[in-house]
Amino acid sequence: MEWQAPAIVLEARPHGEGGAIVELLTEEHGRHAGLAHGGASRAQAGLWQRGNLVEARWTGRQAEHLGALRGEMVHPTAALALDERLTLALLNAACALALDALPEREPQPRVFSGLLALMAGLGRGAPALLADYVRYEALLLESLGFALDLSACAVTGSRDDLTHVSPRTGRAVSRAAAEPYRDRLLPLPLFLQGGQDERDPAEWLKGLALTGHFLARDLFGGRHRPVPAARSRLVDRVANLIPGAPA
Repeated sequence: MEWQAPAIVLEARPHGEGGAIVELLTEEHGRHAGLAHGGASRAQAGLWQRGNLVEARWTGRQAEHLGALRGEMVHPTAALALDERLTLALLNAACALALDALPEREPQPRVFSGLLALMAGLGRGAPALLADYVRYEALLLESLGFALDLSACAVTGSRDDLTHVSPRTGRAVSRAAAEPYRDRLLPLPLFLQGGQDERDPAEWLKGLALTGHFLARDLFGGRHRPVPAARSRLVDRVANLIPGAPA
């Protein structure tokens, strides 16, 4: 059994004498692991960094086996994030979510494309990507059967002036309909409606609170697992960008 494809490195952990178990995300093969012989060596350590885009080749005697993995660097994504803490936090959170949420070996073309676009844009820095990161989390929810419905107000059917989301149904609510229940609803950031404020940390935080609620309740809570800690670290870094927030 054998395949070769572009892949995003999600994680590499040491295994045996200098080897590494590497978890990848590919378009056709989904989340897929393999044993990289020498993967923990100096020669290969830079290749298997989280977020890197590699050309991967997997071989195994049978499809269900762990198999052997080799790779060549296509884009050194991890190196673009090392000097900026918020960018590195975004990279780690995005990869950790895919690693923990996606089932093994199921095709994930949309999630792969969404994560690839995030990783390709890391050179621009996190402030240019936080809104896209929230969209990536919404895409992950949708791909796994927990889509948000932000197209119209759940109460009135109106498509205008949508300001909140029901934490129970994941459906949007208009300003007028939300007013009596504002304290029980989740704020809907403008950028998820095609509006502006894509570089406003307060709007990013709204978006992270929105997707985070459904990640915790539906995606991870349904399996009695916590949301990855890497995501919490990203939320903390975003919160610290808002004036008055604790350092």
